[in-house]
Amino acid sequence: MSHSASSTFDRWSGGTCPFDAGWRKVMMWWFIVTDGLLFAGFLAAYGYARLLAFHWPDQAEVFSLKYIAAMTFVLISSSATMATAVDAARKGARSTALRFILLTAAGGAIFLGMQAYEWSHLIAEGARLNANPWGDAAFGAYFFLLTGFHGTHVLTGVIILATTAIRTAMGRTQAEGVEMAGLYWHFVDLVWVFIFTLFYLL
Repeated sequence: MSHSASSTFDRWSGGTCPFDAGWRKVMMWWFIVTDGLLFAGFLAAYGYARLLAFHWPDQAEVFSLKYIAAMTFVLISSSATMATAVDAARKGARSTALRFILLTAAGGAIFLGMQAYEWSHLIAEGARLNANPWGDAAFGAYFFLLTGFHGTHVLTGVIILATTAIRTAMGRTQAEGVEMAGLYWHFVDLVWVFIFTLFYLL
């Protein structure tokens, strides 16, 4: 048996992770998979409710799609800054990593502010969990459920990023810590892409 084959066999025989992933990364991926399934369930329920509805509101009449697109641009841009922060952390460039972590957190905060404005506008128009002036009552329920649940994830991400930034400034966060924050943030961004496409566009 060659050395490479023996090494591969040993890695899969127990006692070590075969993919060089530490327990933190494995747990983060477990969280992402299970939370992703929860979002998928919400979106599937939304799609089913929409198929059964007699009169589903026209999104173009309810939302400013340009405004929602701007929100999406802010969040996707923050994903790019997060990737830069992770790369800088891996290279040991702590000041650069810190700067881009803060930029990512700022992008998340801006997104939350824009979402709060959108919520306040629709509430002023009469949107509620059990009613809305545009048609099927389930529309309001799914709007607040999907965007609210996602917004909670964004808020959690901003808190994580702020904590990571503080620890990075103190020299107490290694590259793996920045990468864990990055995995979570990219997941939050990806979920928004699905919400934006399925709820606002289709």
